[in-house]
Amino acid sequence: MTTTMTHGRRVLRAMATDLAEAYRGGSAVERTCYRVAALLLVSGVVHLGVLLATGGQWSGPLSWRKPATFGLSFGLTLATLTWVLSFVPMRARTRSRLLVIFAAACAVEVAGITMQAWRRVPSHFIPPESATAADVVAAASAALGAVAIVGVITTATVVALRRHEELPPSMRLALRVGFLSLMVALAIGVLMMARGTVLTRVQGDVAQAFAFTAGLKPAHAATMHGVLVLPALAWSLRYAERSERFRLAVIRLASCGYGAFASVVVVAVLFGGDPTGGVPAVLEGTGFLALLAAGAVAIRAIATPRPTTWNVFQRRGRG
Repeated sequence: MTTTMTHGRRVLRAMATDLAEAYRGGSAVERTCYRVAALLLVSGVVHLGVLLATGGQWSGPLSWRKPATFGLSFGLTLATLTWVLSFVPMRARTRSRLLVIFAAACAVEVAGITMQAWRRVPSHFIPPESATAADVVAAASAALGAVAIVGVITTATVVALRRHEELPPSMRLALRVGFLSLMVALAIGVLMMARGTVLTRVQGDVAQAFAFTAGLKPAHAATMHGVLVLPALAWSLRYAERSERFRLAVIRLASCGYGAFASVVVVAVLFGGDPTGGVPAVLEGTGFLALLAAGAVAIRAIATPRPTTWNVFQRRGRG
């Protein structure tokens, strides 16, 4: 027991050191991105406090939920992409350019949503005849930010899908599945905005536009954060005194579980079903349990010392 506890403390210290080094040892652009992500997260927390303090509704086009969730989501996504791209082999200049564009787009998106929330007007789907100059600026900025985000994520996904022999197979698989799931989330987000805009501008049905986007939110959320969960699991397995074959098996289980969960949610939502009940809920639960099982196996492997040499891989691709 004492040996296990000592081993556990050593692993936790090593993890904390590695995470701190991801910031301290990163480039100036990476450190700036982490700071911007922190500001966006703080903005989200502050607006969540505003929502609770004012007793406002969670739903609706004027809810304080929007600046809260956008700040938290974009802050987490920016921090995630900054960290995850440090594992993807690419030229340092290319990585920096992608991060600068993505950070700027995230900041613009959250700023626009926040400005509209404080003006007490909807952030999206305002009929042209009702839009003010500020509304037009906010909409144009959001559109440009969305285009930039699509470009960055698509480029990063293409790079991650290449065969990088210098990466361990477990991390390579985690990155590929994570970025592909993020692409699905991106596609759903584009569908939400495109269909909502058509309903507003062509049919003049703002209520239906918000109802349509609300219906797709579960699918958007389910596919958004695989790019964090899977690479984080692969990274944590570097501290397990196990073979790369074992690590790859764990990531395969996690990828299958996450993929099954997210796929069922997406299919159920797109075909008008209820992702929280019936057969979809059972299938989602099965996938989620597989993901949890992979996490439990990883934790046990990390926490259990073995009299073998650690096979610890380093972050790659800073050339």
